[in-house]
Amino acid sequence: MSVFPNVPVFVFDIETIADLDGARRIYPELKNLNDADTKAALVSLREQEAGHDFMRLPLQRIVCISGLYIHEADNKFSLFSLTAETLSEKDILAKFFRAFNAVNSLPQLVSWNGSGFDIPVLIYRAMQYDLSVPLLFEEGNQVNTMRYNNYVNRFQTRHLDLMDRFSQYGASHREAMDVVASLYDLPGKRDMDGSMVGELVAAADWPALALYCESDVLNTWLIYLRWLRLTGNITSGDFDNWQNQTRAYLTTKVSTNAAGETTACHAAFLSHWT
Repeated sequence: MSVFPNVPVFVFDIETIADLDGARRIYPELKNLNDADTKAALVSLREQEAGHDFMRLPLQRIVCISGLYIHEADNKFSLFSLTAETLSEKDILAKFFRAFNAVNSLPQLVSWNGSGFDIPVLIYRAMQYDLSVPLLFEEGNQVNTMRYNNYVNRFQTRHLDLMDRFSQYGASHREAMDVVASLYDLPGKRDMDGSMVGELVAAADWPALALYCESDVLNTWLIYLRWLRLTGNITSGDFDNWQNQTRAYLTTKVSTNAAGETTACHAAFLSHWT
């Protein structure tokens, strides 16, 4: 069931909230406001600037990175989340960047709108800390084999942004992941979207945040399998096997409640996956 022989596949997604401290540095008029007033004023300023309240990318503070890491050679299939429950933003980034530590183990990176959102946010946020991840930005100057096979250049595929690729790099309209997932009878986002992340963080509902982010990763992964089948990188039999392996893995990824009862973490995802 090879996707890329001996190359790990890393599907990822990030969740963010507004960086109020950063906003106070960008907008001096917010400097002396408390958090609640800063957020309200920031939303108002953003609506005046752009006609909507979606924050500038540099002001997107990362509170969760989820990933699905698959490496056939090492028999690894792991879905995980790094959240602000126990990690600082710097630590979340540092742990994520470990996937890019060695040339011989660099993954195939897969995202939905990663080029337009996730990677730029990672760049803006990482540059605030004492962090370095050279191989994520290598273009062949130090590692010759990455000249035409890197994460940076748009028309190369070491980072495959499915949204960008499906739109023919902007030649057609870019579709939301939820639209595409629903087309293929995948769970999509169901009863939650990114606008609710701030509420989850305020309520310290980290399990719900991780489940939401992981669900986006799973949808992206399952769409990616269809892309691999379309492009001839896997057969229809491989496609079915990968789907079955994903289902089997999700049934073993369980959580335990206060009564000691265990349930599949992604039971709702599985129930909506037809």
